Amino acid sequence: MEGLDEMEHWKEIVPVDRYIVHAADLLHDYDRKIVSLLYQPLIGMKAFSLYMTLWSELEQNRLWGEESTHYTLMALLQTNLEDIYRERLKLEGIGLLKTFVKSSDDSRSFIYELQAPLSPRAFFTDGVLNVYLYNRLGKTKFFKLKQFFSDQNPDLDTYKPITKTFNEVFASVNVSQMISTISDEMKNNLEQEDNTDFMDRSQDKKLVIENESFDFDLFFAGISDVMIPKQSITPKVKEAIIKLSFLYGINPIDMQGIVMSALDPNEKVDIEQLRKASRDWYQFETGNELPSLSERIQPLSNQTMTNKVPQTKEEELIQKLERISPKEFLIDVSGGAQPSVSELKIVEEIMFKQNLLPGVVNVLLYYVMLKSDMRLTRSYIETIASNWARLNIKTVKEAMETAKKHNWNADKKSNKNKRQPIRKELLPDWLKQDDEGTKQETPKKKKMQDPSFEEKKRLFEERLKKNQQKS
Repeated sequence: MEGLDEMEHWKEIVPVDRYIVHAADLLHDYDRKIVSLLYQPLIGMKAFSLYMTLWSELEQNRLWGEESTHYTLMALLQTNLEDIYRERLKLEGIGLLKTFVKSSDDSRSFIYELQAPLSPRAFFTDGVLNVYLYNRLGKTKFFKLKQFFSDQNPDLDTYKPITKTFNEVFASVNVSQMISTISDEMKNNLEQEDNTDFMDRSQDKKLVIENESFDFDLFFAGISDVMIPKQSITPKVKEAIIKLSFLYGINPIDMQGIVMSALDPNEKVDIEQLRKASRDWYQFETGNELPSLSERIQPLSNQTMTNKVPQTKEEELIQKLERISPKEFLIDVSGGAQPSVSELKIVEEIMFKQNLLPGVVNVLLYYVMLKSDMRLTRSYIETIASNWARLNIKTVKEAMETAKKHNWNADKKSNKNKRQPIRKELLPDWLKQDDEGTKQETPKKKKMQDPSFEEKKRLFEERLKKNQQKS
């Protein structure tokens, strides 16, 4: 899922920082079921536990808790501050938490404002969260949950409404009599006191997705007012387009045709039809699979260069590969071009079927593309991914060390079979395997480098460097 890059947690939060929990909405016991059954499959057990722990700090039916330090939170959750920070970001991203900070010279304090979850109606008609939940749980479990949070309506058309209105039941005293009895004390009591807030539940909660990468100027530039009248793109339609473009990865040009197919005879965009058309487009492009919700970069707990300044080119590369997603990696090494659907599908499969982390996948892609003339061969990738999964590789550094070993073993096997091994000078520095028994390459041999391969290496480094400068 696209979003803000995770910064180093130690810059954002330290154990002595204080916090207080505030409930933006009056939270009900029924909300526990919603967060537990609908949100937990998407955010995971740790984020769910953090939300419930923060909620537990509020007394029953109160909006504010007592101030505490993050040491306390670490002790309650029995985890480190990196995990708390990462899980906090998940809660923020999915709309269950808002965070506010106040800094002074020697201290920092936070307000963790708990947000009520979407209602079952809003969740199952959201168009984004319900799709991710369906993909995560599968058809059977999804429909069981849908039935759990819904009920059958009777045929109300056979009933006649007989409810009385307020003024039919109650009468008011004469206005002049009422005014004469109002005292200053009564006026004060009728007004809300400063710095207080009533128990309330905000209405019309919805998941907010800010997909700034969707270019509406490009969307409108390629169509005429006859094809899609601009007044048809209402704020609600625009919001739906942003959500669907994020969910299914639809670019502005493809979205034009999808929106046109959702226009009704009155030249209004049917949002339900827009969702269906977007889903049909995605499934036509990728098969019957639905998109998955995933973290976009290497988790902080598996980064090795988080708090360090790179001292070598290898450490610089490790840091770069830890801070970008596999999709961003493919975009960078192709000079900004979007990866194909088939390439993204390969990446998704090795991430989720082999359970490889994003940074590890970046190294795998880097290695395979350099060894296969910039091509992503499914069988080759799957073979290496399966091996790395069995080795339980979790960090970029481990992946690079394994790639070195794999490359060295492949060279030795080639020598055994009397084949010409891949020359080390054609490989990036991190992929070279030191061999104390091997003589230094002579200047003459260095001149025999493959210029096309060297150019690819240079492009790799330059594009990744540009990406680092932007982040």
